Amino acid sequence: MAKANSAFMKPLNVSDELAAVVGKGPMPRSEVVSKLWIYIKKNGLQDSQNKRNINADAALKKVFGGKATVNMFEMTSLVSKHLS
Repeated sequence: MAKANSAFMKPLNVSDELAAVVGKGPMPRSEVVSKLWIYIKKNGLQDSQNKRNINADAALKKVFGGKATVNMFEMTSLVSKHLS
């Protein structure tokens, strides 16, 4: 049986800005992304016209470097800056 990729599941520290959205860390990157999508869907932040875009509220703007709208691919790189 293949072993899970331990680097992928390694708990990472979460910045204060990101913790305001997903909760206190440390947590694996996969859990951060999952909680981020739960937050986005709960608050209706996915763009209704283009589902690939996320419209940031005040908390997400801090995570997204002040950007009001980001696409889901850009979101992952912006979130990575808040993990260590």
